[in-house]
Amino acid sequence: MNEEVTTFGPARGNVMERKPLIANSRSAKWITAHTVGLIEGKPLRIWWILLTISSALALFLPLELTYLVSTGVGIWGSNNTVAWAWDITNFVWWVGIAHAGTAISAIFFLTRQKWTNAINRIAEAMTIFAIGCAGVFPAFHVGRVWMVWFLNPAPYYNDIWQNFKSPLFWDVFAVTAYLTVSALFWYYGMIPDLASVRDKVSGKVRKIAYGIAALGWRGSGRHWFYYEKGYVLLAGICSALVFSVCGIVSMDFATSVIPGWHTTIFPMYFGVGAVYGGFAMLFILIIPTRHFFKLHDLITEKHIDNMCKVTIIMSLCIGYIYLMEYFTAYYSGNPYEWWLVFFNRSTPSGAPYWWCFWIMVSFNAIVPQILWFKAVRRNTLFLFFLMFIPSIGMWYERFVIIVTGIQRDYLPSSWHYFVPTINDVLLYIGTIGFFFTAFLLFLRFLPIFNMVEVKNTLPEANPHHDANHEAKGGSHE
Repeated sequence: MNEEVTTFGPARGNVMERKPLIANSRSAKWITAHTVGLIEGKPLRIWWILLTISSALALFLPLELTYLVSTGVGIWGSNNTVAWAWDITNFVWWVGIAHAGTAISAIFFLTRQKWTNAINRIAEAMTIFAIGCAGVFPAFHVGRVWMVWFLNPAPYYNDIWQNFKSPLFWDVFAVTAYLTVSALFWYYGMIPDLASVRDKVSGKVRKIAYGIAALGWRGSGRHWFYYEKGYVLLAGICSALVFSVCGIVSMDFATSVIPGWHTTIFPMYFGVGAVYGGFAMLFILIIPTRHFFKLHDLITEKHIDNMCKVTIIMSLCIGYIYLMEYFTAYYSGNPYEWWLVFFNRSTPSGAPYWWCFWIMVSFNAIVPQILWFKAVRRNTLFLFFLMFIPSIGMWYERFVIIVTGIQRDYLPSSWHYFVPTINDVLLYIGTIGFFFTAFLLFLRFLPIFNMVEVKNTLPEANPHHDANHEAKGGSHE
């Protein structure tokens, strides 16, 4: 360790033991030292506890998938009527969580929203891990997972092409494209930070590992020129994918003639819901990370407050969409659209899933309105538990759309009730365990902040910054 790092705290010590610095004393050197210290410092006890729990839950994923392949999809609760059930519900829910990360990093970057600079790396990691969890469900939903390679856009030996009309085929394009570009965007933006870690860490093995990951970055003017050009280009592609993937996933349903699905509001419906659910999950990740790693100077109350305001906007939008969905069904004049689906969804006498509908409405559109109060937005412990409510509500939204949409169709003789099996539940728990295990490993071994963008928000990054004024006791502001 060189003097630059040890000046701001022992990098090998426990991060919890460091004295938090006030926001006005932040500097570029401190940001580098603190970020590298999170990697080289001794892991916190709470980190080991959470990693043990999440890893144990993640074991359900390979066990359930092995049992699924060896036995068949009959171990799920799906039936002839409700062919899409927990598997597709979880798929759409995970895709939604992935969208918020790209929206924060790419769209807010292009619109020059600097307040997201301290949280965009965590949001990008959330995107990668969530889209990986999402891809599991459609791949194994087909039953014969070893035949999934036929979904690739190429003819096989019998000259039979894939069915381009199949929504499953669209999902393959959407998920693979989104995962590829998001991973490139995440890794590309991390290259300068990996080079900083390479130059600061101690230990030959670590220096070699981070040196390989940094791809020979030297910080020259030529490197910065191509880096900035490529980063803007990837941000533009990711921003377009946010809307296109939402549209593709929503069209899995909207292009059918099933009542409740056959509506043009679905692309916006899924897009708003995706960003909303993703922001709720981001709260669940950021608040404990900020607390246990003493990151209050980097993830400030302003960041939390702005995230709450975005959540309020998304909650209002989703409530408006719920109302418009009813109005569209009423205005269409289609009796099946109005009576069979929407009446049955929301009334106890209509269908057995009416309680799911009201959980969806109350958790997504009503409860989050408490964020209008500033005292609530400043209470991080309360926010942490509060954000579980819209996360659960967004899962129920997918369940209401998918299961109640096909649980009853035109023929009463084909109506069927869906009940999830223990295998449905354990597979879902396994993906949650994998998600949090991957996130905890990310916190331990990779720079969790985009140091380049965070440093650009410091006063000294301004070419008109007056350093002499601050030396005399002037304000950073």
